[in-house]
Amino acid sequence: MSLNVDVHVIQSVPPSNLNRDDAGSPKTAVYGGVRRARVSSQAWKRATRRDFERYLDTSEFGVRTKRAMELLGKRIEELEPGLDGAVALAKAKATLEAAGLKTKAARKAAEGSAELTEYLVFFSNQQLGKLAQLAVDAGEGAPAGAAAKKVLKEGNSFDLALFGRMVANDADLNVDAACQVAHALSTHAVTNEFDYYTAVDDKNPDEETGAGMIGTVEFNSATLYRYATVSVDALQENLGHAEATARAVEAFVRSFVQSMPTGKQNTFANGTLPEAVVVMVRDGQGVNLVGAFEDAVSAGDGYVAASCRKLAEYAKDVAEAYAARPVTSWVTRVGEATAPLDVLGERVAFDGLVSAVGEKVRATLTEPQ
Repeated sequence: MSLNVDVHVIQSVPPSNLNRDDAGSPKTAVYGGVRRARVSSQAWKRATRRDFERYLDTSEFGVRTKRAMELLGKRIEELEPGLDGAVALAKAKATLEAAGLKTKAARKAAEGSAELTEYLVFFSNQQLGKLAQLAVDAGEGAPAGAAAKKVLKEGNSFDLALFGRMVANDADLNVDAACQVAHALSTHAVTNEFDYYTAVDDKNPDEETGAGMIGTVEFNSATLYRYATVSVDALQENLGHAEATARAVEAFVRSFVQSMPTGKQNTFANGTLPEAVVVMVRDGQGVNLVGAFEDAVSAGDGYVAASCRKLAEYAKDVAEAYAARPVTSWVTRVGEATAPLDVLGERVAFDGLVSAVGEKVRATLTEPQ
């Protein structure tokens, strides 16, 4: 069985600017001939990764950074107390270069400060710890390149295994992502709006009634369809262990569903939880059901009820047309507006859904080959 875990989410977000473009406007896209609200896949992947920190051990997630030399230097100092900071940085630089990662001085960097890698590189915390140990064990020399590269090919964290790593000048260090995340789209047409605001100077004398500052911020509100899929086989290949794979799937489902990008959150306080979550386990490729909303939902009694009806109907039509029924599926939903989704799977509370997905993965991966 080639197992894929599909996650479908219907989520309403009030006035907000979750993910801005280069002009500061909420991102949008044309789909089905109308303008939709959009949140990029990168924005929600980062939110998912950051959510891991709430409940996973540090050994189970990692960091994507150009500041690997600085991080590695600090770890070397922890392993070798009393070592001069400049020497620790030199050891870190030699170790990164042995692994095939070049560093260069940051623009306007202070003399003696840590250099940066040429591009963002994803490390697991476990890999950083092992690289530091290699640097210490090498004494005054540099670690062997083969040993340093071996460290970066093992001990992947959950987020590194899920989202992958690309090293442009050394494909041997690449990790193929086990997860795909779609851009979130509103199920209906959206027009961006502007909030004109003023700020008053608290120390203005009474005779001065003008604002101390004026400005505008762009926003929209939307009912979003969100989708992601995880290849269990690819994830197990990246992690190496069945139990770690099941736990990583559970972590992804939990954090992808409950996380929220942080754009303008202090201005809008837009943190919501989804109205509905449908998780489908498939034998074969994942199936994005965004086609349910190619014909944009029209306003009636809000957008949630109509969006859930269209999603349920489209999922049924796709299953019948392609004989692409999921192996099993579960539904977590809020309120009666989401009731049409009950035809797609067993209704459970969210914690139960996460546990059920994990147990299904465990049962599949532990079956005799």
